[in-house]
Amino acid sequence: MLKVLNTAVPVACWSCSIGHTESTLFCPHCSKIQPPPGGDFFSVFGLKPRLNIDLTELEHEFHRLSRRLHPDRFARAQENEREWSLADTALLNDAYRTLRDPLRRTEYLLKLEGAEVGEETAGKNRTDPSRVPADLLEEVFELNMQLEEMRAERKALQAAGQRDVVPSEEFLQLEAQLQQAKQKFTVLLHDVDQSLRSQWTAWDEGDGAGRKAAQKAMVALLDRRRYLSNLVRDVTETLGA
Repeated sequence: MLKVLNTAVPVACWSCSIGHTESTLFCPHCSKIQPPPGGDFFSVFGLKPRLNIDLTELEHEFHRLSRRLHPDRFARAQENEREWSLADTALLNDAYRTLRDPLRRTEYLLKLEGAEVGEETAGKNRTDPSRVPADLLEEVFELNMQLEEMRAERKALQAAGQRDVVPSEEFLQLEAQLQQAKQKFTVLLHDVDQSLRSQWTAWDEGDGAGRKAAQKAMVALLDRRRYLSNLVRDVTETLGA
């Protein structure tokens, strides 16, 4: 069963007036629908904020609550209940989409804890040299040159008419090099994901100092993952152009 997370401030049900401390979509006493609770996405499912969660239980609870919140069940209810049915459903969907995805769940929890999780800036070069991880600096520098060369080669082929021009040996070699780079960065992405999962346990089971260290590590890992993901995307787009 999912663990119930109690809030610190008692809430009185609008229908039965009985106070309770549960952050819930339904009153635990009279089962009447409640307005959207003010807690976090974890509390929507009665969960404590943690990173290792049972996804099967999460999905089961999502479908159970979705059925209870379905607007058809409130077709003849009071106006406020009909409105809450829609609002609670939207909240439930947002919470489920966030918590079922490992990366979104990690970023969400870190933001709840006040961490600054870096995000892409619109229009910014995805391979900005100032953001290159130190251990990848030389490889990324070489990759950027290869990407530019490949784009120029493809542009030349398109201008000449690809059906009439056979790719040169240099072109095929460059294409193979980019495929190898893509494979390597994909493996590095997998390594980052494995490291993130180990930090989940450190967070869930750690004390104050342990959680602070895990938080710092996860922020750095997410930034590295975002950069690697952008590299893979750049290579994929260039090869598929």
